[in-house]
Amino acid sequence: MQRSRLPLLIAALMLLALTGCVGGLGSDLSGGDTGSATTPDVADEQTVTVTRVIDGDTMEITYANGTEDTVRLLGVDTPETTLSRVSPDEFEGIPDSTAGRDHLFEWGERATTFAEDELSGEEVRIVFDAESDRRGYFGRLLVYIYIDDENFNEQLLSDGYARMYDSRFSLHDEFAAVETRAQTNEVGLWDYSDSESELNPDDDDGDLDIPPLPSDGDYNCDDFETQDQAQYVLENTNGDPHNLDQDGDGVACESLP
Repeated sequence: MQRSRLPLLIAALMLLALTGCVGGLGSDLSGGDTGSATTPDVADEQTVTVTRVIDGDTMEITYANGTEDTVRLLGVDTPETTLSRVSPDEFEGIPDSTAGRDHLFEWGERATTFAEDELSGEEVRIVFDAESDRRGYFGRLLVYIYIDDENFNEQLLSDGYARMYDSRFSLHDEFAAVETRAQTNEVGLWDYSDSESELNPDDDDGDLDIPPLPSDGDYNCDDFETQDQAQYVLENTNGDPHNLDQDGDGVACESLP
């Protein structure tokens, strides 16, 4: 009797051993799937440090572990800081003219300076929106930035540094109301008047014949025949959006006759 049971006992032990191995393998695979380092379970908000402000709505950040990334502020759009890329048609009430483009260029510069003053080197919270994509077209993180409990994206709108970017996000209605108030009260970039200085090539100064604005909206020294023409443009635009006075001495295109 004992001999007849021995094969059964051996078979049972082998079955138990095999079951144990399969169970262990299954546990390892499951653990690998949930703990993959390449697809982290990112939280809805994280604390980061702003290491560089690219412009008013785009920043570079560093996480506590040293990982770097680029963020794009969700729901807002500040004017471009390259004159040829300024888009007046995106900003209601700002004309597509020399004065309109210069106005937006100036406010793009102001928005960048404001973001630098408020964010550079600061520890902030970035918050993701469940109704928005996590990353945009260029791979940048789409986030709200909070300084303490203040939404920096919304502050750009309320202070007139940006327009609302009409995309999908949960604060859409709130941001639209903030933008409307800024427009109604003519805050920031919305404080534009048609009476602002406007260069008119046909309305020259004495014998000056100012060349028409190039198709990209940006003069350079090669567009002028004389230094007097370039000087007239420099003195009749806010700041120096065309970078005609490269050394900052108040004289435009000094190489021209």
